[in-house]
Amino acid sequence: MSVDPDKMDSLRPEIFDFKGVSMSHYFTNNWENIQNFQARPDDILIATYPKAGTTWASYILDLLYFGQTSKECQTSIPIYERVPFLDIYTSEQSGVDLADKLPTSPRLIKTHFPVQFVPKSFWEQNCRVVYVARNAKDNVVSYFHFDRMNFVQPEPGDWNNYLHRFMEGKLVFGSWYDHVNGWWKKKPSYSKLHYMFYEDMIEDTGREIDKLCSFLGLSPSVEEKKGITDGVQFDNMKKNNMANYSTCTVMDFKISPFMRKGKVGDWKNHFTVAQNEEFDEDYEKKMKDSTLQFRTEI
Repeated sequence: MSVDPDKMDSLRPEIFDFKGVSMSHYFTNNWENIQNFQARPDDILIATYPKAGTTWASYILDLLYFGQTSKECQTSIPIYERVPFLDIYTSEQSGVDLADKLPTSPRLIKTHFPVQFVPKSFWEQNCRVVYVARNAKDNVVSYFHFDRMNFVQPEPGDWNNYLHRFMEGKLVFGSWYDHVNGWWKKKPSYSKLHYMFYEDMIEDTGREIDKLCSFLGLSPSVEEKKGITDGVQFDNMKKNNMANYSTCTVMDFKISPFMRKGKVGDWKNHFTVAQNEEFDEDYEKKMKDSTLQFRTEI
């Protein structure tokens, strides 16, 4: 896919504070319609901080629900249309409109919003929510490369600057620390929230799919489960044009692929010793009151 760099650069937004969270206009311009979105009781919301396994979880859920009944969709409709991104609003697409028009039941809908921004109808309708969290070090590396190639994201600048902005919570969708902890704290009071870890999914995809099925009340056959587990392996998804975002026109795959490595521990190829020490010290302060435990290698 060829991208006109000058035209694409003009799409890059500024970042600003919105209700205490760093955001860009692509995710605030449709705010009222998003907040008034009417969820249905069988809707499933997939929530993550950006680049924490959103597409992976979306694809697993899509295959669990529709892999047998809508096989033609798997090869003809991109995952970002099958699982619309509720938060987005551009001149070409509105996540709310896409979600409203979804013909499926259940509707699978994704969001990167921190928990306090989620439309209240999801809670009122007692919708099931699947949250995926990824360790901060790999998450920031993945987000950096994503921002380099995605022209509806702010200009990322250099790695060192980007890392410090991540630590300060000055990236789109705000602080990773607030995000993962905000959703984690929702769990005790909301039984229909399934909290998953990217590292667990990498370690044993089948086991995590079993847990997901238990949460959702699904009982796929052994054969179906094997087909899903194989289909959602990183290398297979990376080759799958309906899952790898290669049809998305605001991304330049010559800079970086949307699906880059899908590994645990790639942060070691980016962090200097000094950056790692500074990050660890800051992380300890920010996470000292949290019961969340992350693995940065497996």
